[in-house]
This record gives sequence, structure tokens and C-alpha cells, in this order.
Amino acid sequence: MRTALATAAWLLVMAGTAAAQAPPDAFDGEFEALASDPALGDAERLHRLIDVDWRRSMAWYPEWATYVGWESAENDAWTDMSLAAVEARQARAGAALPVLDAIDREALSPDDQLNYDLFRLNVEWDVEGGSFPDHLMPLNQMGGVQQDAASLLAIMPTNTVADYEAIVARLGRLPGLIDQTVQLMERGLVGGLTPPRITLRDVPDQVVAQIVDDPSESPMLQAFGDFPEAVPEAERVRLRAAASAAYEEGIVPALHRLHRFLVGEYLPAARDEIGLAALPEGEAWYAFRARRSTTTDMSPAEIHATGLSEVERIRGEMERVIDETGFEGTFGEFLEHLRTDPRFFHQDAEALLAGYRDIAKRADPELPRLFGTLPRLPYGVKAIPAYAEKSQTTAYYQPGSPEVGRPGWYFANTYALETRPIWEMEALTLHEAVPGHHLQIAIAQELPEVPEFRRHGGYTAFVEGWGLYAESLGEEMGFYEDPYSKFGQLTYEMWRAVRLVVDTGMHSMEWDRQRAIDFFAANSSKSIHDITVEIDRYIVWPGQALAYKVGELKIKELRALATAELGEAFDVRGFHDVVLGAGAVPLSVLEARVRAWIEQEKGAAPAPGIRPDRG
Repeated sequence: MRTALATAAWLLVMAGTAAAQAPPDAFDGEFEALASDPALGDAERLHRLIDVDWRRSMAWYPEWATYVGWESAENDAWTDMSLAAVEARQARAGAALPVLDAIDREALSPDDQLNYDLFRLNVEWDVEGGSFPDHLMPLNQMGGVQQDAASLLAIMPTNTVADYEAIVARLGRLPGLIDQTVQLMERGLVGGLTPPRITLRDVPDQVVAQIVDDPSESPMLQAFGDFPEAVPEAERVRLRAAASAAYEEGIVPALHRLHRFLVGEYLPAARDEIGLAALPEGEAWYAFRARRSTTTDMSPAEIHATGLSEVERIRGEMERVIDETGFEGTFGEFLEHLRTDPRFFHQDAEALLAGYRDIAKRADPELPRLFGTLPRLPYGVKAIPAYAEKSQTTAYYQPGSPEVGRPGWYFANTYALETRPIWEMEALTLHEAVPGHHLQIAIAQELPEVPEFRRHGGYTAFVEGWGLYAESLGEEMGFYEDPYSKFGQLTYEMWRAVRLVVDTGMHSMEWDRQRAIDFFAANSSKSIHDITVEIDRYIVWPGQALAYKVGELKIKELRALATAELGEAFDVRGFHDVVLGAGAVPLSVLEARVRAWIEQEKGAAPAPGIRPDRG
């Protein structure tokens, strides 16, 4: 039974749910004025445009504003995902183009030319991407309101009473977002636009995992278990009651509605075909995703061929490492040995996490030998939340925020310990933490004199290409001394090569899911559970997995070029600093930057202006 305090708290929550975000057209006038104002110089027009567009993004997508620590973040709001709002935002995706057309690029400084080029590329991609109905598939096993809401609430600021009131207000508005998600999926069903049914099998359980009898046990209410001293006791009681009321009276019923819809309507009607090409305009949709993910003009067929070539090359290296171990048997038998021998696995979750933390702290002191610039922002290691672990990948990185004092987090999966081998841990840690994602993303966040959209944005080929390249730095950092660990690094490289083959195979060459699983299993020692989770990830995120190998190959190509051109004068710290020194950029821009650095190191004139490929 609800107490009087809880009733009053619930009325307070509901009274705040009517507050609305700025409508999609709120910034139209600012864009129009920037395009037509004759008094503005080219640089000022560009700077104001970038500022207006960023403020609009923060207002349109308040979850992102929270993640990046935007000072004016609407921490009490969710993105308006009503169909009308989504379509209104799509209609305005190109609002910046008339302003860009009014700017003489050649009159800008080199730094602003790069800002102009990257900004324009992003706008053009947003316009092109808006023609494909991704919004009608807002939920899958990898993410959606059933996972993302709790993740966002867990990182919200918790320093003041006002911070907690924002969390309470966001909790109160969450049922509206859940219902909007259902409405989008209902519209998707009409056109046959759903994720494949096979990939959705765990999603109802993900929803159920968010429903608990005791609100204090909910992942969404973590903040209300331990208040800072700045929040008085009386306020703690009030805020905790308001949060519990919002959860019990609003969120739980909305989650039940979502669960009933998933089980009763969505999964039974979800499509059987796994490839994006099976959907309307699917071939063009996938080609666009491949171009955007890789920042290249490579066709799916070219990417597929590259993957097959890399699989063959890495397989040869794997065979040599197997010989070093003294194992007698076939390649397949060695893979089975790695998957099943108990000595390759931790026996409890805490030991697994301790192992990851030990590797991370052994990596930290090796960084100054390879990098001239290191970030100030720290990072930590913790387990993937239980409500998401079954369908999540082996690990992932969640960026921190220097603005609000939030560290980066390396999340490791502790589910099914018999599928988390020790021999993969070094490569995985170097990828997700340092010198991989944390190092690259934190450096980008701390770049001076760089617009927000570059500090907090990214290009997957660069970000994930860097992560895979970072794995290869392990030998220079004293890792992979054990042949099994070296095989683990090769397994991870093979994993990304296999991605090129199976992703293109499923989405443009009519491969079925089992063929993709079999190809992966035949060429990798990863567990069948991990392989299955990965294949299902590629199915619902078409093209994203192509970025890793394509980006890594380009970075290695550029390092080889710099080494050959500079000889004994090659400085790996300088090379890494120039690679990371502009934040994440398209691969064509990265190549131009490295070539300019090589010429500078040789004493020649800098290379001319740099434009990204339009893809």
C-alpha cells in the first residue's frame, strides 16, 4: 500500500511530466539568419553555425547531452521519439547546408577548413541517412529503452538536490518514452520493418529484468541508495519516495505494456530474413551503412574480398603460434582445446575482473614510451550489468566526461565464465581501455580549440580501427609473452577479419545465419556463445563491424609508410600523437595528416588543405 508521502511524491512527479523539450523547429530562425546575414565573415558564420547546430543537438537529444556533460543539458528529459518529432527532425537534417553554401571555404584558416569539411560531411550523411527508416526499429537485443534508460540514469550527476530532482523528473517521463518506442515498432510492423525474430529472443527477458518488487533494487534507482553529504536527510527521504513512486506507478506498468507487446505482437510478426538487403531499399541502405562506417568508397564485394585475404594471412600466423605451443593435433582440435580446457578460465566473476584490472594497470606505465600526449581523465573496470549481460558482447567502453568529473569505464562481461578465456584478456583490455578506446576518446575530449562536435563525435573506422591497432601494440608494451595470449591477440585480429566476410555475406550476399556462425567458428577460437552473440550483433547493426579491420589496416599502412620514409628518424610517439591529435577523423583525412607530418619531419613544406572523401 502506498504511504501518504509516496502519494504526494507521485503527484509531484506527474505534475512535472508535462514539461516539453524545445520543438524541432525551435532553431529554424537561427539557421535562416546565419544563411542570410551579409554582415558575417566566413569564419564567424562557420563558428556560429557550429554553435547553433551543437545547441540544437543537445536540445534534441538530451541523453547525449548528459553523456557528454553539456553544461546546459536537459537532464530531466528524454528525446521526443514520437513519429511526428522524428520526421520533423529528419526534415531539418539539412538546415545547415544553405549556411555552408554561403561560406567561402578557401577564405578559412586550415583549422577551420577541416572543421568546415567534417561538419559538412556529417550533415550530408545525416541527410542521406534520413531516407532510411532506422527509427522504426528502435529496439533490439543490443540496445533500446529496455537497456539504455538504466545505463543513462546510472551516470547522471548526483551532487546536489537539483541533480536528484532531475533524475526523479526523468524517471517520471520514462513511461512516455517507452510508449513512444512501442508506437514506432507498431509502425514498423506495418511495413515489415523489424529486426529478425531470432535476434530478439532475449529481449522480453531484458524487459523483465528491469521489473523488481523493491524499487531500491532497480538498476534505474541506483542513485537513491547512497546520497552525498550535500543532500540533507529530509530531502533524501522525499527524493527516495518520489523516485520509488515514479518507478512503481509509472515505469513498471509501462514495462509490462512493452513486455506484452513484444511477446504478444512483435516477436510473432518479426521477420525471418536476417539480411538488410531483404528490406525495402535494403541494398542501398547497406551500401550507405558500409560507406559511413568505413569512411571509404569500398563496395561490400571489395570489403568481403579484403576479409577473405586477411583471414588467410592471419590463419598462417596462428599456425606458427600453435607450433610454438607444442600442441599436436589439427587446427580445429587446438581451437576446441582453447575453448574447453579449464585452466584457461577463471572460476568466479571477481577473479575475472581482478585479472582485467591487473592487465590495465600493467599497461598504464608503458604508455609514455609510445605517446607524447596522454589524457588526464582516469578510467576504471567493472562488470556489465546483470540485466544486459546475456546478450551483450565480451566487453565495451563507456566514455567519461571531464566536464562533470565522470571517469571512463571499461565494462567486462562476467556472464557464463566458461566462455571468458584468460588468453583473450590482454588483447581485449588493450582495445577497450589503454592504449585503445579510453586513451583515444579521452584525448579527443581534452583537445583544446576544437569544436564540441569533434571532441565528442567520431567516425567508427577511426575509433574502432584505433582500438584494433592498439591491440597490436601489445608486444611493444611487454604483453603476449605467453604463446596462448599471443594466439588470443591473433584470435581478436581474426575476429575482425571474419567480420568483413560474414557482415557483407549476410547483408549483401544472402548468407544465412548458420553459415556465418560456421565460418566464424572454423576460423576463431572464440566460444560458440560469443560467436553467436557476435553474429546476432552484426545482424542488427549492419555495417558497423566493417569499420574495425578497415581502420586498422589504414593505420598500419600509414605507420609502415612513415617508417619507410623517415627511417631512423621515425618517432613512434610523434606518429601516435599526429594520429590522435585531431580527434576521430575520416580515414582520408587521417592519411593526409600523416603524410603532411612525414613531409614536415623530412623538412619539406606542409601538404595542402585536407578534405574528407564524401563517400
